[in-house]
Amino acid sequence: MIRVALRVALLYGGQSSEHEVSCISAAHVLAAMDQEKFDVRCVGITREGRFFLTEGVCSAEPGSMPSVREEGVELLLRPGGGKRFLAPAGGKEIEVDVVFPVLHGPHGEDGTMQGLLELAGIAYVGPGVLASALGMDKVYAKVAFEARGLPGVAWVAVEESAFRAGAASVSDEVARRLGFPVFTKPARMGSSVGIRKVKDPSALASALEEAFVYDSKAIIEQGVDAREIECAVLGNEHPEASLPGEILPGAEFYDYWAKYTDTTSQVLIPAPLDEATANEVRRLAVEAFRAVGAQGLARVDFFLDRLTGQLLLNEINTLPGFTPISMFPKLWQASGLSYPALIERLVDLALERHGRARKAASPPRRES
Repeated sequence: MIRVALRVALLYGGQSSEHEVSCISAAHVLAAMDQEKFDVRCVGITREGRFFLTEGVCSAEPGSMPSVREEGVELLLRPGGGKRFLAPAGGKEIEVDVVFPVLHGPHGEDGTMQGLLELAGIAYVGPGVLASALGMDKVYAKVAFEARGLPGVAWVAVEESAFRAGAASVSDEVARRLGFPVFTKPARMGSSVGIRKVKDPSALASALEEAFVYDSKAIIEQGVDAREIECAVLGNEHPEASLPGEILPGAEFYDYWAKYTDTTSQVLIPAPLDEATANEVRRLAVEAFRAVGAQGLARVDFFLDRLTGQLLLNEINTLPGFTPISMFPKLWQASGLSYPALIERLVDLALERHGRARKAASPPRRES
């Protein structure tokens, strides 16, 4: 019996500041996909949001980072399109069975792309609209975590308009509720973009100015002297957690450059934790996954307070990186799931969830 390869659209690039990281992630996902099992169509999304069918995943020009260019056949993903990408100039339509979005940041993992794929009726890898939106918004993710009773650092949310109206009052509130040092972050960004460590009140305003470059809402978190622990979660109705890993940043903290350009950063997998702490990391990771209603995959990040030994939930990433140094695939490889097997499992989970969603959308039967 000849098995027909599953048709997969690999989406990458996108409109966020993490465009280049997405390209790198997608190249490694593509390399790990079994070509006998998957018929892969690479669809690059430019920084302006246009979709193009590409020959493989774009590579970088000499001396630069990879970027999707306006080359090849342009495509549209039409709501109600019946699993089809359409060529607007009357070219050949592309029909797919599942979409694998390797997209990071806004317009990729924040629920917007997931909503478009839902309207198009196509199965896709990763959490749905609500979980994606909650995971991207650090403020509302923390609200969801706290509602489930999960431990975390103290925090304050600041709208840019409120900051412009009274920077001094914001500083006073931070000093009163959190103290210093604190970390300032754009509320809806990923990959540690726009994060600053603020050691005293005099530096708070400039740190918030940087956060507001990326978002109109910022979150300020209490600084703790802590180890950085990460755990990967996989599954739908019955999620499982990987072995925990530990980040040893080469910089003062694990910012964007430490993640992707600093070769002095290290990862320890499994993390050197006692059995009880490791089990608690895995339990809390699954609880965080469920708190936002995630399905498919996520990476959950923690702080382990060096002074108290308490585990503190930091954030959840609903479409984590797949680059050679990314923790999500490394954690599963250390847990016994190879990179190709992980990709296959993610696709299976996408099809499983899509099948349940279609069943739930069926019209009610008329009683006889």
